[in-house]
Amino acid sequence: MLKGIRFRAYPTKEQKDLINRTLGCCRLIFNEGLALREKAFKQGDKAGYTATSAMLTSLKKQDDFSFLKEVDSIALQQSLRDLDAAYKNFFQHRADKPVFKSKHNNHQSYRTINQGNNIRIEGNRLKLPKLGYVKIKQSMSVGYIHNVTIERTPTDKYFVILNVDFEPDTIISKGNAIGIDVGLKFFYSDSNGDIVANPKHLEKSFKKLAREQRRLSRKKKGSNNRNKQRRKVALVHEKITSQRDDFLQKQSTKLIRENQTICIENLRVANMLKNHKLAKCISSVSWRKFFNMLEYKAKWYGNTIIKVPTMYPSSQTCSICGYKNKLVKDLSVRKWECPVCHTKHDRDYNASINILQKGLQMQSA
Repeated sequence: MLKGIRFRAYPTKEQKDLINRTLGCCRLIFNEGLALREKAFKQGDKAGYTATSAMLTSLKKQDDFSFLKEVDSIALQQSLRDLDAAYKNFFQHRADKPVFKSKHNNHQSYRTINQGNNIRIEGNRLKLPKLGYVKIKQSMSVGYIHNVTIERTPTDKYFVILNVDFEPDTIISKGNAIGIDVGLKFFYSDSNGDIVANPKHLEKSFKKLAREQRRLSRKKKGSNNRNKQRRKVALVHEKITSQRDDFLQKQSTKLIRENQTICIENLRVANMLKNHKLAKCISSVSWRKFFNMLEYKAKWYGNTIIKVPTMYPSSQTCSICGYKNKLVKDLSVRKWECPVCHTKHDRDYNASINILQKGLQMQSA
């Protein structure tokens, strides 16, 4: 299996300069390739990777673009492969049409491939093409490195994301099955009766974030003070993201370790975000990322993830007798009593039991 591992990097001043130049060159090649393909499409010629690769060779021979020879050639070629992949995703309706990259985007990255063991870890340093040995903070051992993405964040920190061979540890399963009902008030309620609170990282930092953004709006565009304030705003966002990711990683790992079968709702989060009253809260709680973590960890350790259909009325159905109470469709109804069997239900707990029952029914079908 393959796994992505992210380490903090501490390049020297010279290495930072070369990384920044490589980012600029990769952006240039991507934009030149995009312009070439758009021009070809208008003329009815679907020029692909071969045409843009020839363009790169031609540019390197020109005196005005001699600086392209100073950076990692594999990274430049990878930019064109990324462009080709972006077009394929667009034609197959998996993504929007590729757009030109801007140097004003403060989150930049480029990828290079391991060829002839030119990328390897020695001690606390990572050897990279053109850059040489870059100091890193390694938090775990790694297998064979296939490729590396060098990333510069809006807070001017540098990271390396290694794509490595991965052999997951064996988890002794207890054979447990669990249903999960996610929400906004509570992060999720499960069929065992346990509740995990919503940490609300964004909401807790909102006042600080708003204050820093107001200060940023007062700074003169293009000034050093504005750039310094931009970093402060980015640091607040970075902390929120790190807190959220840490929480999601711990909760998803806990569920995978304790349960063999996990039943979840197949939520259409993109459609739910169209509700402007709840969009901020839904984005903050990050259900999609949580479900993605459950899915790839299930593949690692041999667990089963069952997605219950979106339109299944898990909250409205009595988990005891199966009666469907349409009045519970209103989100303000948190507790209700079944008019048939007179069982008193907690909305979220009842939904998690129904999700589990429906998931196991789908599994056995």
